[in-house]
Amino acid sequence: MRTYFPVKMPTTKKTLMFLSSFFTSLGSFIVICSILGTQAWITSTIAVRDSASNGSIFITYGLFRGESSQELSHGLAEPKKKFAVLEILNNSSQKTLHSVTILFLVLSLITSLLSSGFTFYNSISNPYQTFLGPTGVYTWNGLGASFVFVTMILFVANTQSNQLSEELFQMLYPATTSKGTTHSYGYSFWLILLIILLNIVTVTIIFFYQKARYQWKQEQRRPMEYAPRDGILF
Repeated sequence: MRTYFPVKMPTTKKTLMFLSSFFTSLGSFIVICSILGTQAWITSTIAVRDSASNGSIFITYGLFRGESSQELSHGLAEPKKKFAVLEILNNSSQKTLHSVTILFLVLSLITSLLSSGFTFYNSISNPYQTFLGPTGVYTWNGLGASFVFVTMILFVANTQSNQLSEELFQMLYPATTSKGTTHSYGYSFWLILLIILLNIVTVTIIFFYQKARYQWKQEQRRPMEYAPRDGILF
């Protein structure tokens, strides 16, 4: 004979708070998907000046694809070039670091998906396992924020210190000499800060839920402390 244990449904307050966390986690997942697919991470302006041409070359790229164009005061400008970042890079330190950058962002994508699953599950059920509850939400959001922050640092390091844009320039325009480079980070790059903010908001909502739950439990354990004095019988 089988024994069935009834599943305790979550309270309305818990459902609303975990659903709010679900939407912030889902928002983080969507933002990561969008910045993975866009190429507005950075625009590098490279000054060129030689006997054949004088002007600037603009290289705009993201994690996977990019585009370059020329603006010359004299000389014949080449048409716009579209390129795949990893394909045109040789087996260099720039390519390795760029691949690691993509890996960390993909890991952040996975943690956002797991956080969405955990928060939604908690909004409709009370899991018996501790890790499936708030602990799991804290873990995935903490890892997600860490991964995406590392992504940000690695991308900046690769463009500023490791001269990724200059390497792309040499692959695209091997016969042209660079006279200096400036960088402007695009909206896709700055959306990383929004991802970190969404992770923080998710954790904050669960923290306040746990705090309210703890206070309620304390009230249940010490009912006499909260009862009116004239109602206490000696």
